[in-house]
Amino acid sequence: MKKTKILLGVAVITVAGFFALAADHMDAPAVTGGTNDITDFYAFQGQDNNNIVFVTNVQALLSPTDTQSAMFDENTMIEINIDTNGDAVEDLVIQAIPKDGKMYFFGPVAPAQAGLMSTVRTSGMASSVAITKPGANATIVTNAGMSFFAGPRDDPFFFDVDQYKAIIAGTATGFENPGTDTYAGTNVMSVVVEVPKSMIGGTGSINSWVETKRKQ
Repeated sequence: MKKTKILLGVAVITVAGFFALAADHMDAPAVTGGTNDITDFYAFQGQDNNNIVFVTNVQALLSPTDTQSAMFDENTMIEINIDTNGDAVEDLVIQAIPKDGKMYFFGPVAPAQAGLMSTVRTSGMASSVAITKPGANATIVTNAGMSFFAGPRDDPFFFDVDQYKAIIAGTATGFENPGTDTYAGTNVMSVVVEVPKSMIGGTGSINSWVETKRKQ
């Protein structure tokens, strides 16, 4: 099953520890407001420091009302790419595909091919989790040391858009502390995967980025 890239977000993380993110809430006109729009990508060490957590959020600025009917696009795969040798080419992928109220996960596994086109890697370790409904307790599935979640969450990204615009316009010289959270009260659709470091390389640094890819 072939897919083409819709949107790309990039973050660089260190396997040994630190935390990184890439955010993209409102500056991708081709997909803004759509189900394929990547809002944030987070990667950080888990509570168990032998693990790494990858978080992909899509569908920015969902109101509480809109969240009730929000769904993952069943024609879109979320693909987390992991470069383990520093050449900016994915060596491993984790693929998440929604279907009939569940999110199916494959990987981490070597991709069939690198780049803009992807094939679902059903030969990789597979698991699934029921997509958590709005207002319900989070459903988390653990399998072979990995943990999985999919569903709506409060948007964790804090940014004062009005103050940013004022700085750009020259009417303000900096951000206020704490400022105003433009995204307060809005939600995103979130996919979370926690992976043992041993499954992706163990030590050293990795590059990681996420793509949404539509089925052809």
